[in-house]
Amino acid sequence: MSEEIKERKEMNPDFMWDLSTLYENDDKWEEALEPLNKLIDKATSYQATLKDAKSIREFLDFEVELERKFSDFYCYASLRNSEDTRDNKAMDMEARAMEVYSRLAVALSFEEPEILSLPKEELEKIVKDPVLEPFSFQLQKLLDEKPHVLSKNEEELLATFTEVFGAPSKIAGNLQNADLKFEDAYDSEGKKYQLTQANYILLQMSEDRKLRESSFKSLYKSYKEHINTFAASYNGCVKYAQASAKVRHYEDSRAMSMAAEHIPKEVYDALVDTVRKNMPKMYRYVSLRKRLLGLEDLHYYDLYTPLVEGSSRIYSYEEAQNMVLDAVTPLGKEYVDRVKKAYEERWIDVYPNAGKRGGAFSSGTYDSNPFILTSFTGTLDSVSTIAHEMGHSQHTWLANHNQQPQNADYTLFVAEVASTLNENLLVERLLANTTDPKERLVLLNQYLEGFKGTLFRQTMFAQFEKEAHDMAKRGESLTPDSLNGVYKKLIEEYFGEELIIDEEVSYEWARIPHFYRPFYVYKYATSYSAAVALSEAVLKDGKEAVEKYLEFLSMGGSAYPLDELKHAGVDFTTSAPVERALNKFEQILDDAEETIKRLGK
Repeated sequence: MSEEIKERKEMNPDFMWDLSTLYENDDKWEEALEPLNKLIDKATSYQATLKDAKSIREFLDFEVELERKFSDFYCYASLRNSEDTRDNKAMDMEARAMEVYSRLAVALSFEEPEILSLPKEELEKIVKDPVLEPFSFQLQKLLDEKPHVLSKNEEELLATFTEVFGAPSKIAGNLQNADLKFEDAYDSEGKKYQLTQANYILLQMSEDRKLRESSFKSLYKSYKEHINTFAASYNGCVKYAQASAKVRHYEDSRAMSMAAEHIPKEVYDALVDTVRKNMPKMYRYVSLRKRLLGLEDLHYYDLYTPLVEGSSRIYSYEEAQNMVLDAVTPLGKEYVDRVKKAYEERWIDVYPNAGKRGGAFSSGTYDSNPFILTSFTGTLDSVSTIAHEMGHSQHTWLANHNQQPQNADYTLFVAEVASTLNENLLVERLLANTTDPKERLVLLNQYLEGFKGTLFRQTMFAQFEKEAHDMAKRGESLTPDSLNGVYKKLIEEYFGEELIIDEEVSYEWARIPHFYRPFYVYKYATSYSAAVALSEAVLKDGKEAVEKYLEFLSMGGSAYPLDELKHAGVDFTTSAPVERALNKFEQILDDAEETIKRLGK
């Protein structure tokens, strides 16, 4: 029989997040709509009034209040929908929240063109006025964007299409999380397993090769059946990004995406170039995996299973909580206490349930605690996911408690640093506490998988994304065949000749939701590189490095990301951070091979 996934209503509330810091219940959320709409209506009364520092400050204070209330409204609806993507009520709530967002975007669309319509000298003087000091960074960024801000009418027109422009992502997300159905997988003894987005990786980690192969083929059979829809939705996303870049006078969609964070395109190119130069290190890992697993042919469904037989240990959630607490001890008592607070106050939605959004994330607003969604299955990877998302949540908490609302949101470029650093601290702590060579190899495998999955794989994703956008820029169609072909070629290049490339691999790009946030994925790889450097500093240099790191987290979005990372001690104007991370990967690989010798393998 298949192992059934529970319905949401059957879950223990003790392991479900408590959304009452946003709204007490759905009825209170409904009651918030009317006053929110009134605030949005009030926004238009500020049109044609932004003429001096005092009037601009009055409007910006109002805007902060409005956006805080909307953030709570949207976040609650989004989190409710994530609990069960099949729930029509929650689906309707999120759709209505998006409609409110569209109204909000239209209502505020006059702001940038109106401020930027002021004479340059007058505007520069206004920005320096002490009354606007709390908004100085925000306004300076606006000045920098002046060549790309359109007229009031044009901005308002674009804003009316906000919800439409988000349709490709929504279509792909609903198809993937709510509509796709998978045939049961089965193991070498014929036992059946229900396959879901949430448990796919768990099945891929099985020591039973037939179960790995079966779940792999079942998953991608469904993706293949819907690949035309996935290609069409992704094509829509890319076309929108290209059109938006053209309308806003950017060179292309990549330039537009990177300009928002003041990241030179050289950072992106240096990442791809540096990783590609070091791909023989990944080939060495693939070869090691093939040898240790004793396989004549290594397939894609062999890339996640542990290198050591009998190492698929399952941890309880309580054990996972304690492991994360122990791992973050070097970050200080206050950090540890906040993690305990997250456990005690139910920031986390812990276990998988039917219809639950796949993957994991941290969310929340300026006025609420952070929230974490995960689907804990007891694997070491699941433990690592809790550490990862807790890093996001602590970054958010520190930023919100040290910055004013307009400067609290950190950029995507630094968003994965805190999360990845926590993962690294977890593995380093576990390595330091073991004397068993078999357990050591399990942990080194986890470490190597982190590098493979983030530094190498996300860089491969970044190259795929750039090639897809470049194809659209040249006027080429993004068909299933063309996208599958690009992706398959990159798999061959990044993993080498010893990996057998099954047809199903070609469809994997359709599983990656981050492709609908153009040029986001490369930031995982740069963040991973930064996290390697910072975790080493925290463990080796102690208090001074910890203080700098926590200061970096507390900066939120009050400075440009490259400047924030420099403050923490990482300089991305060179390729040094990526090279350092790749050297660390090689050291771990050396350690793994030495440990294998000790085991007599």
